[in-house]
Amino acid sequence: MHIHILGICGTFMGGVALLARELGYQVSGSDTGVYPPMSTQLEEQGIQLSEGYDPAVIEKLKPDLVVIGNAMSRGNASVEYVLERQIAFTSGPEFVYRHILSNRWVLAVAGTHGKTTTSSMLAWILQYAKLEPGFLIGGVPQNFGVSARLGNTPFFVIEADEYDTAFFDKRSKFVHYHPRTLVLNNLEFDHADIFADIDAIKRQFHHLMRIVPATGKVISDAQDVNLEAVLAMGCWSEIEKVDHASRQGWWAEPIKADASEFKVGFENREFGVVCWDLIGQHNMQNGLMAIAAARHVGVAPEHAIDGLASYINTKRRLELRGVVNDIAIYDDFAHHPTAIRLTLDGMRHKVGSKKIIAILELRSNTMKMGVHKALLAESLVKADEVIICQPANADWDVMQVMRSIKNKLVVLTEVAAIAERVSRTARPGDHVVVMSNGGFDNIHERLLTALAV
Repeated sequence: MHIHILGICGTFMGGVALLARELGYQVSGSDTGVYPPMSTQLEEQGIQLSEGYDPAVIEKLKPDLVVIGNAMSRGNASVEYVLERQIAFTSGPEFVYRHILSNRWVLAVAGTHGKTTTSSMLAWILQYAKLEPGFLIGGVPQNFGVSARLGNTPFFVIEADEYDTAFFDKRSKFVHYHPRTLVLNNLEFDHADIFADIDAIKRQFHHLMRIVPATGKVISDAQDVNLEAVLAMGCWSEIEKVDHASRQGWWAEPIKADASEFKVGFENREFGVVCWDLIGQHNMQNGLMAIAAARHVGVAPEHAIDGLASYINTKRRLELRGVVNDIAIYDDFAHHPTAIRLTLDGMRHKVGSKKIIAILELRSNTMKMGVHKALLAESLVKADEVIICQPANADWDVMQVMRSIKNKLVVLTEVAAIAERVSRTARPGDHVVVMSNGGFDNIHERLLTALAV
């Protein structure tokens, strides 16, 4: 069977392409503005990519099935061609369920933050335990080098995104996955382009809860009031909660301030100490969730703790991209105020009093709309200098809203101007943290090049 994927270079759809190829299908795809690591990963797998959405590509290839990504909408030339010619089509999540997940033990990781990291940790723990899981993750776990694989056992780890499925299916992606083990990391308002308010997101999480079997397990953060509200709407499965303060359930306790070492326990039992290269209490929480989920499929927490010692963080999660003249450049996927704050908190614990230059791209629809603008200044306080790249179509004035940090804030509109400024102001020993959920016009390499001059 030949499948053609529209929007193939998105993190999710790229993973779908890899799985379809591993199933033995012929795979091709179309996209615009592709960027690494996904484009590189697809090319290495021999998947044919076409730039743009010219219907002539579909006409020439004559695929048996077109898988349509959720970035596609009516009016897209290829979408219109598929509908007009009555070519068989489906969404990415539905394809994954029908062709891969329907007979698997699915371990799904949901939440506003930490999905990619926790999914990667969980997949690695299962691999360390020799369970050889399949996985589909919205990033590239560096322990594996690919974002998706079928695996050799019933276990399949999937990043469970609440974003909508496709232009013809407005349910959240995760309702297609039918998990037996469900991790609920956290829940905040996001994706303002598709959700009217937090209650609309809670409703989708409730729909997800409805399809976890009674013998399944839900692992949730007891301190998150929004998750507690979702559970109150109905839960028909076993529940284990994370509660660091009361230790009524899973808990973790940092030994070092940067959480590079922390204790792990369940109720009154301590299992051991995680020692790893990651930093930040958010990663401690992610690791604890992964340990708890792995126990549901039979991995002893002590063994999971050992596994995390060799875990390598996912690409684009505070990833060191290079050092020039003792100036370090990092790449991070943070694009929500909470994630931004946690990233910079972790960096501050790591570097102490050294200078942190934070560069943020307002790329997501939620950011462009200014939904979280009141929280943004506070999320950036741990940085010594803040450079924000404001797109022309942003609906709000960054400098006006963020007056509280105006003394360290610079607003620019071009990546070239950002690189030029950093090349003038950065000094040996500084740490530059770039935060964006997109390619950001290859800013990391441009910074490294500018600093080397």
